[in-house]
Amino acid sequence: MTSLNIYIDGKYFDEQNAKVSVFDHGLLYGDGIFEGIRAYHGRVFNLKEHIDRLFYSAKAILLTIPMSHEEMIRAVVATCRENQLRDGYVRLIVTRGVGGLGLNPKSLQESVGDYHRGQNSTLSAGDV
Repeated sequence: MTSLNIYIDGKYFDEQNAKVSVFDHGLLYGDGIFEGIRAYHGRVFNLKEHIDRLFYSAKAILLTIPMSHEEMIRAVVATCRENQLRDGYVRLIVTRGVGGLGLNPKSLQESVGDYHRGQNSTLSAGDV
């Protein structure tokens, strides 16, 4: 399988260079959310509903997602296209971000990651 391009905070990284800080509160304290989504036949399944649920989850833990619903949808579709994903799995991860040791989240900057696994092919236009 070819190397995937991972979307992290608005940029793409190959698998070997996609890194999360050991000071990220998602890693240190589990302070974040995720959403698992499937793509079938070049279409991301129920994408709007999955993004809505991601935002509801963020609201439940008082986590601000640093992009709008529409920007998140565009990022998922763009990342699927970037990886030529036709059938596979998309994992969205939003964490509270990098900070020092301790549980005070007020000084942290949120982080967004998007990672995909699956069979390669192109996602066709209008597949949201």
